[in-house]
This record gives sequence, C-alpha cells and structure tokens, in this order.
Amino acid sequence: MMKFSNFTQGRNNNFNLIRMLAAYAVLVTHSFALAIGTGNAEPFQGSLGMTMGSIAVDILFLTSGFLVTTSLLTRQSTIEFVWARVLRIFPALFAMHFLTVIGLGSFFTTLAWPSYFEDHKLYKYLLKYLILITGYAYELPEFFAHKPYKNTVNSSLWTIPYEIIMYVTLAITWACLHVMPKYRSQVFKGTVISGTAISCLLVFLGHFNITANNHFIWLFFMFFTGSAFFILKNRIVLSHFIFFIFMITFLLATLNRNFFIIVYVVNLAYLLFYVAYIPSGILREYNKLGDYSYGFYIYAHSLFSNQLLHCCQVYPCFPW
Repeated sequence: MMKFSNFTQGRNNNFNLIRMLAAYAVLVTHSFALAIGTGNAEPFQGSLGMTMGSIAVDILFLTSGFLVTTSLLTRQSTIEFVWARVLRIFPALFAMHFLTVIGLGSFFTTLAWPSYFEDHKLYKYLLKYLILITGYAYELPEFFAHKPYKNTVNSSLWTIPYEIIMYVTLAITWACLHVMPKYRSQVFKGTVISGTAISCLLVFLGHFNITANNHFIWLFFMFFTGSAFFILKNRIVLSHFIFFIFMITFLLATLNRNFFIIVYVVNLAYLLFYVAYIPSGILREYNKLGDYSYGFYIYAHSLFSNQLLHCCQVYPCFPW
C-alpha cells in the first residue's frame, strides 16, 4: 500500500486520457437528445438514473478540483492562480463562439444573413457566454431548424459557469485568509474539507427528497471532493485491495438505481484517482499528445454532435 502523496508529484498520470474520454462521453450522451428529441434512449439513464454524460461531468469536476487546488497550493498566489484559469478558459471559449456564430451559425441557419445577424437570440447567446457567470444560452437563430432540438448549439457548455464559480470560490477563500498568514494553509484546508462534508450531506438529503436536488450543490461536492483528495493526500492510501472492493461494490450497485447513487457518491473519487495514477505502461503514451479535453469539450457540439446525429438518422443501426 502506498500513500496517495507518493503519486501526485509531476505529470506522469492518466488525467489527459481520462478527461478526453469524459469529454467524448458527454458528446455521445447529448447526441441521443439531438437525434431523437429526448435523452431517454441513452442506455445508462433507465438503469442507473443518470447518463454516461452526467458521470463524465462529475469526473471532469473531480479532476478539475484536484488539479486546480494543486495549482493554487503550489503557486501560493491568488493572482497567478486566477491568471492561469483565465488563460485556460477564455481564449479558447471566445474563439469557439466566434467560429460558431460567424461560421457554423451563419452557414446552417435557414434565415437570410441580414435576418440572422439582426436576431436577438444571436446576441443573447454571445452576451451570456461573454459574461458566463450569469448563466448560459443554447440557441442561435434557426440553427439546424429541421432537427428535433432546433436552434440548439453547444448545450454542454452549461457546466462552464459552474466551474468558474468553483474557481472563484477557491480563489476568494484563499485570498480572504491572507489576513492570517501563520494559519492560512491550515484554515484553508479545514474550510475546504468542511465544505465538502457539508455538501456531501446535502447531496444525500437531496437524494432522499428531504431537500431539493440542486445542480450547484452536486457539482460543488464533486469539485471540492477533488480538492479534498489533494489536501488529504498524505492520509489517503492507494491500494489494489481497496480499489477491487470499491469496484465490485460499484458494479453490484448498478443492479439497484437507488443504492447505486449512494455507492457512486462514496466510491467515484477513489476509483477515479486510482485509475489516474496506478495503471501505467502503454496508457501513459497518451500523455505525449497533450491535453485537448477542454478544446474537444467546448467545440464538440458545434463540430461533431450533428455529425453523430446525421449518422443516427441515415443509419438507424448506428450504435448511438
């Protein structure tokens, strides 16, 4: 058995591959709704109560929480942390929106160009994603108007404002503790762990309908569970035996969707970080390609999902 901290140094891990597979899973899940007008045909929805796309989003938030907390506590600088996040999120996002609105949108709209560029939906779409933290918009004017989900583009981007809120929460918490430099690190870690525990309780209360289910609380829990794993890295053990027990429990839980959610919440993070660090060999070769998961995620519904949709309609036996 090895302490988690023994594996967290450097970049020799499987996060690039995991995040790319997760981004692709979101694309595949959304293709069901785009193709037939409802996501109910997605195979995991009926059996588990959640889609492979929602599981993938949780994985992305867990890894993001872990990696950005690593970055913050390594840099020890709020300004450097914020600037790194800005460079990560906004340039690619703005380029994608320009290409979507000017390129794809103007080409695939059924409106004449003057009408397209005068439509309020276009400017609502642009404004929402320029500000981001105020929410999101999916529609461009008469974009793929003959499809089941007419006007819809890049629906996966609803998670970006939530992720930015997590970054801001992390940065503000760290910055506010500047007033107590001697205890800053300890109080920060305690705050993150406490917040994770409280959000976990709220997730379970929501599952049992004691409180309302809430996207923000769920994603907050996932993100800060990733943060907590970094903070507690010296106390967590990565063990083949624990992984095996968790994996068996996870698979057995798929037989009962109510029980599955409980096991899922408890087990997912450990399974993820075990897979991120323990398997090596040929899997690590993917690291040579770099991390393109964010680019794939934000461009996916503009460039790829409608191609899957087309395959679904032209070839009814297509597996999606």
